[in-house]
Amino acid sequence: MRHWLSSYGLLLRWNALRRRHELPLTLLLQAGLAIGLMVGLSFLVPRIDDATALFLATGAPVQGLITIGMVIAPQHVATTKLQGVFDFNRALPVPRTAMLAADTTVAMAIALPGVVASIFVGWFQFDLHFRLSPLVLPAFLLVALTAVGIGYGIGYALRAEVTLLVCQAMLFFALMFSPINFPPDRLPAWLADLHRVLPLTYMAQAVRETLVTPVTGVSGLPFLVLAAWCLAGLGLTYRVMTRRT
Repeated sequence: MRHWLSSYGLLLRWNALRRRHELPLTLLLQAGLAIGLMVGLSFLVPRIDDATALFLATGAPVQGLITIGMVIAPQHVATTKLQGVFDFNRALPVPRTAMLAADTTVAMAIALPGVVASIFVGWFQFDLHFRLSPLVLPAFLLVALTAVGIGYGIGYALRAEVTLLVCQAMLFFALMFSPINFPPDRLPAWLADLHRVLPLTYMAQAVRETLVTPVTGVSGLPFLVLAAWCLAGLGLTYRVMTRRT
């Protein structure tokens, strides 16, 4: 355990130092995307009622977490493959779980300022009244871990060139065709049914219901679905990391 903690600390510091020049810009872009998306989409709606405001204000932090975990994180993995850093990391005499934990910590730290900023702007812009659930922090952590797990799974399993294309497609799909900023009943039936399996709907539902808790309480289904996707993504990542070449 002591070796694992020592390895985790050193890897975390090394990751932060290696990315110190890009981190400030990444933080600004991530926060700007979440806030800009929320405010920009509000211009498309002639009248912002309470239901629309709820979806826009709670969907923005989810979009930010998806961008960090499922787009920026796998793109970073793809870059390390092209630069040879990926093979160097795999040759280090450190536990693979410590390496994965350090990468995940950096990704979640990058996402945090944007999440906080988008929630504050949502409250200010739409006068949203939050009814926080005790599960709000676990919900955000699970959404972030799920996004990172899926993103790293894609980044580690696919070739770098393919990863970059898949990330762009996922971002487009999450922004335009996922019921994160709008209710799922606005989608075609086949696409709504597809989202019953994909994790994006459940990410938005978990965050929305824990920020503004409904009278019926927080549903447990989103947490179960997200946990399954999170374990699958992290499991795939760990398998690729430990696979012999």
